[in-house]
Amino acid sequence: MAPILQSLGRTVIAGLVILILLVLIASNVSGAGPVMGHAWGAFVMRWLHVVSGVMWIGLLWYFNFVQIPSMPKIPDEQKPAIGKVIAPTALFWFRYAALATVVTGGLLAWMNGYLAAALGLQVPFHAIGIGMWLALVMAFNVWFIIWPNQKKALGIVTVEADEKAKAARMAMLTSRFNTMLSIPMLYMMVAQQNAGL
Repeated sequence: MAPILQSLGRTVIAGLVILILLVLIASNVSGAGPVMGHAWGAFVMRWLHVVSGVMWIGLLWYFNFVQIPSMPKIPDEQKPAIGKVIAPTALFWFRYAALATVVTGGLLAWMNGYLAAALGLQVPFHAIGIGMWLALVMAFNVWFIIWPNQKKALGIVTVEADEKAKAARMAMLTSRFNTMLSIPMLYMMVAQQNAGL
């Protein structure tokens, strides 16, 4: 087991293998396997959307509940480990999880025929539509405000010290704004499948 768990790639593959085995076992127990039609495709897209969303919001909350509050407590000589190693890697997964969440969510809404109605905030899709618009604002913030400012704050892009400090503050405030929006966004996403608002 240790060789599997010592590699993130092997761990993820093992998780997928376990998932496939569980689906096959459940299919044999119920006597009916998954029908590979539109409903199955929409289900898989929903699962990919949820997985992406968990990574995106999980990292957002990690930054805001753990990393940002912990930085003042870390001795200055240890901060480069965060800024040069951990933060850039976390921000990579953060950005692409945001992108994957938006893409899979849009594809899911399109596959189920409610993309335009949701984006137009039409009843009965207004709850999911509000959630989608909040997620789009948040994803925009990730790619066009947080990431460009984080590049300056982390020294990936070289700037003067005062601009670096301003960029760090802007990235933090925008990340906090996204954390604030994540609360109603998640509610709206769940509310839609439970009879809306």
